[in-house]
Amino acid sequence: MEPNTFVFFGIVGSGKGTQVKLLQEFLQKAGKVSVYIGTGEIFRKIVESSGSNPDTLMVKDLLNSGRLISDEMTNKLVTNAVESELLPEKDIVFDGYPRTIPQAEYFRDMIKSHNRKEIKIVYIELSENEAMRRNLLRGRQDDTPEGLKKRFDEYINKVVPAMNYFKDKDGYTIYTINGEQPIENVHQDIIKALNF
Repeated sequence: MEPNTFVFFGIVGSGKGTQVKLLQEFLQKAGKVSVYIGTGEIFRKIVESSGSNPDTLMVKDLLNSGRLISDEMTNKLVTNAVESELLPEKDIVFDGYPRTIPQAEYFRDMIKSHNRKEIKIVYIELSENEAMRRNLLRGRQDDTPEGLKKRFDEYINKVVPAMNYFKDKDGYTIYTINGEQPIENVHQDIIKALNF
């Protein structure tokens, strides 16, 4: 059986991370091992590492000063993670990548080089109003309405076009899931949509 390749998209507050975990647990119960590739985790590991190679130092510096990591560097870090983690028989779940059209173009070539043919894109749809409500409820210090609005704008201007890039591409299917429901219902809808 062909191993699965999943890519998750969702605005901040959509519960994307939770749904990724639930899907991985579901697959595990079915005896399938999946590899998780999340840019958030990759960047976190770099910040916490004591590595001193030029790439690590550059990424640390960018993250600590709150600047964005370039597409080129993000692609490189994701490729390294894929090369070190992925085996041909394993499922793989991408979370937080690709986030721009150049990353989406790179992703397509990279995934093709691993002979992955059916890419399942899970898009957890959530209105900006609900995303704002959920994020403010969490009460994180950096979650101000202004800060969140900026993140939402970046999501709409960059991430959504990156996802839409795959719309008419061969071997790519986008599953749109209603994210405005309870966590368990979202999970059930994902399982149903993916035909598991």
